[in-house]
Amino acid sequence: MRLLLIILPSLFYAASRTVCVLVTLLSALLPFTFLGISVTCKPREPPPIHSWRDGHVCPLGQFPCGNLPACLPQALHCNGEEDCDNGADEENCGLELFPEQCRCWGRAVDCTRQDLVAVPWVSSNVTRLDLKKNQIPSLLDNEFGRYRSLEKLFLQYNKIRLISPKAFAGLSQLKMLFLSHNRIEQLKPWVFEALHRLEWLMLDNNRIAQIVPSVFAGLKSLYFLSLCVEMPKLSWLDLEGNRIRAVHSTVFQECCDFTVLILRRNELRWIQDGTFSRLNRLVELDLSSNRLDQLPSSLFNGLAELQQLNISYNPLKEILPGQFESLPQLRSLSLEGLEIPNIHNLTVQKLTNLSHIYFKKFQYCSYAPHVRSCKPNTDGISSFENLLASIILRVFVWVIACLTCFGNLFVVCMRSFLASENSQHTMAIKSLCCADGLMGIYLFVIGAFDLKYSGEYNKHAQGWMGSLQCQLVGSLAMLSSEVSVLLLTYMTLEKYFCIVFPFSHHRAGKKQTISVLVAIWLLGFSLSILPLCCKETFGNYYGRNGVCFPLQSDLGERPSARGYSTTIYLGLNLAAFITIVFAYSGMFYSIHITASRTAERSFCSREVTIAKRFFFVVFTDALCWIPIFLLKLLSLLQVEIPGTVTSWVVIFILPINSALNPLLYTITTTSFQERLKGCLQTKQLEPDESRKSFTLVTLQASSA
Repeated sequence: MRLLLIILPSLFYAASRTVCVLVTLLSALLPFTFLGISVTCKPREPPPIHSWRDGHVCPLGQFPCGNLPACLPQALHCNGEEDCDNGADEENCGLELFPEQCRCWGRAVDCTRQDLVAVPWVSSNVTRLDLKKNQIPSLLDNEFGRYRSLEKLFLQYNKIRLISPKAFAGLSQLKMLFLSHNRIEQLKPWVFEALHRLEWLMLDNNRIAQIVPSVFAGLKSLYFLSLCVEMPKLSWLDLEGNRIRAVHSTVFQECCDFTVLILRRNELRWIQDGTFSRLNRLVELDLSSNRLDQLPSSLFNGLAELQQLNISYNPLKEILPGQFESLPQLRSLSLEGLEIPNIHNLTVQKLTNLSHIYFKKFQYCSYAPHVRSCKPNTDGISSFENLLASIILRVFVWVIACLTCFGNLFVVCMRSFLASENSQHTMAIKSLCCADGLMGIYLFVIGAFDLKYSGEYNKHAQGWMGSLQCQLVGSLAMLSSEVSVLLLTYMTLEKYFCIVFPFSHHRAGKKQTISVLVAIWLLGFSLSILPLCCKETFGNYYGRNGVCFPLQSDLGERPSARGYSTTIYLGLNLAAFITIVFAYSGMFYSIHITASRTAERSFCSREVTIAKRFFFVVFTDALCWIPIFLLKLLSLLQVEIPGTVTSWVVIFILPINSALNPLLYTITTTSFQERLKGCLQTKQLEPDESRKSFTLVTLQASSA
């Protein structure tokens, strides 16, 4: 009996080899292909149920390791790993194993329409396995674990209801998986975790009612997904964190019961127009964190019930004015991370039910005045409720405005009533005070409109920033700052030449001084009014923020406006500041040299006093302008600058010179204090003869 069991498999094997030779000869004479794959298969060898090695017989279900006296389970034969010490288990592993009713082509096995009720056992190096139109009811754990070379798996038109969590374990090379037209009701979390190279996944025509977020985890290469045809119960689909690159219009055509669709954090570059047209029950749609650079004009048509839409963090180049007009029930719209240079009043105007909207910039909130909640609710300068966001800003805008206006007004009045030895210098001081006083008026106007719009600023923000009042008050601040800078530079240079070159310098007369002052005011007026006269070139130059002062650059700003602002702040004003610093350094050095040649002790004390005055003049100028230079430079480099910084610069730093110039150039000077004291005592002090000397004249000129 044992001899018979040994002889019969040998006879069967010899017969099958003969058949294979005949098939090979026929295929050589009549070559043909099936689906592009040449017929090169080997006949199925029976599993070596028994083998005789040196008198040793392997039991049923095992095979020998070549010439070694060892038997291993049949499952280890041709599994892609060498289990025998001599590697005999992996030798001659073509498609040697496949069911009789199946066909093979190369490394492809086709078992279509064979009434299989389980996944058949085939060779481990198969690359294509076709099991369509069978009776397979379930896929169990490690069902395909040995097929590590499998690239295409076709399981459609079966009766699959259950897919175990580890059913696809080991299919690291699989690229196409077809599970459509089955009876799948639920997909387990992480069920596709091992399919890192899967590109096509077909799940349509099943009974899936809900897909949880972690179902598609691990599908790092997926770019085509078919789900919805004849899934009447599917209402919630979360595909977050995959690599979906495109969505065709037919993908969701049969998903009429969808209520939630999440496509967040994929690689979407294209969505065909009409993709969502049949999702008339959809309530939430999330397309955020993808690579969409444009949206078809009618992409959201048909979403009559949509309440939440998120398209944040996409590289969109524009949003069409009527993009959302087909969403009458929309309540929440998220546009975070989006630059919207073409934002328009019509963008969200028809969304009457919209209650929450999320932008990248607070300035965009002004285009949605009817929305109850807009985020971000502040840009650091203004807030949803107030023109000036902080209570500190709202209080100190009045304090600094009063100090600036009344301080400069006091100096103008006192300089007018007190006789002066140098009328030209007095004219320059008065002119400086007038320019600085305009900064106080600017702050008063900002404070007044903050009170006017208190509690409801967002409703008026767009109108305010585009209004003539905002343009004029912004140009007033620009006029004040530029005239002040130019006057300080002129006065510094005049003093520099008087001290450093006392004998060769010809002091300007009254007419010359008036001419220079008029020229400075005309230049400042031209610089401030030019953006108003050329709106086509500069756009809304002053209306970029609630305080109407053009410090920050943004992507929506026109290149000509950005270049103009840069020329003023990093060109003209920076050059003026450097000139003032070097001029005062030169004056102090000249006075120090003069003091070293003088034996008087009083001269040394005066030198220290002058050094202190020069230090405070340069220090206050630096305190005012260096932050502005840095802010403008960073803004030009597109560095994100918090709006809070800008608001503090405009309210506290920009007016520093305007508020302190009266103190530095008038009230704290020795000559002014002496004349004021003499006026109060109703007599004038006779000038000391010693002041007629060159040294004391130099000191007096510097202290004035």
